[in-house]
Amino acid sequence: MTIQTHYHEGDHGTVARIVLDKPKALNALSTEMIVAVQAVLDEWKHNDRIKAVWIEGAGDKAFCAGGDVVMLYHSMQETAAGDIPEKAAEFFTLEYRLDYTIHTYDKPIIIWADGIVMGGGLGIAVGGSHRIVTEKSMVAMPEVTIGLYPDVGASWFFQRMPGRTAEFLGMTGARMNAADALFTKLADHYLESENKADLLQALTALPFTDPHLEISETITSLGESQVPVESQLRRHFDVINDLMKGQQLADIVDSFKSLETNEKWLGFAQKAILSGCPMTLVLVQQQIQRAKHMSLKEVFQMELMVSTRCAMHDDLAEGIRALLIDKDGQPQWSAQNVTDISAAQVEEFFTPPWQGENPLTNL
Repeated sequence: MTIQTHYHEGDHGTVARIVLDKPKALNALSTEMIVAVQAVLDEWKHNDRIKAVWIEGAGDKAFCAGGDVVMLYHSMQETAAGDIPEKAAEFFTLEYRLDYTIHTYDKPIIIWADGIVMGGGLGIAVGGSHRIVTEKSMVAMPEVTIGLYPDVGASWFFQRMPGRTAEFLGMTGARMNAADALFTKLADHYLESENKADLLQALTALPFTDPHLEISETITSLGESQVPVESQLRRHFDVINDLMKGQQLADIVDSFKSLETNEKWLGFAQKAILSGCPMTLVLVQQQIQRAKHMSLKEVFQMELMVSTRCAMHDDLAEGIRALLIDKDGQPQWSAQNVTDISAAQVEEFFTPPWQGENPLTNL
């Protein structure tokens, strides 16, 4: 099994718990795991005894470190140029359907976002009604390193971040701590990781007359305290806004080229954007602009189109190869600079690759 389920019974109802259970792979999402979580949530929706859902990752290192990109690579490798890699397209379709289910679920979903929360893991975490980060949380959308772009609903949640932090995070894959997650509205609460068992126990004692409010008050009552780490995004907020202010994408890249800093965190961000995939930088800018007035459903429909196109494009296979297959760290991107990318090339990513309706039309 790729997931475990547990039932925490109380006098007034049950808290049902999902554990993403591939700790050796940092609980990375496989198609099988996505299908399993979807099936459980669909079943629990109609179980009146279950009052709330809890999702966590197995082990002490990660909630979920992302999707199974090695599978995506093999799907692309076994597909002829110009054709849709079927396994990759199926993965994205099922993943976004699950993410949408979590966002719109009519029972509270408590996310215990302890440890690494990256990419597809953030897609699951961010849709919860009560998203808890800990002192061990490390959150990122590092798709720029593999030639993808921040998907799993990022086009929607990027709209809700302060200043220019969304573009910065999307283009640099910068790592966020618990304070950053709260600052960017990717999380709601902070608790020490040692409080997990106490919280679960306290939740089962609730009357569940007003579940959302009662759960929030229970989390807060467990000593929700000052986050012990400083938000790097808040600390460097003015610098980030200044770096991202360019009218043209090339201006933003130039501002990173000329950045002189002794700050390690900013230095990593600088290195990532300058060595990352130029097409990703373009897609980040485009997804934010195009999704500005989209509903959540429309965002996932757009992202399925873009992600499927990415799976048909050389950059994603090359990025995964360089990072995870050959591990040479020398990706040969299709474009050397953002200025080499034409408007027609960009528009292709936002053009349906399939005949007929979007596979997520019936979300």
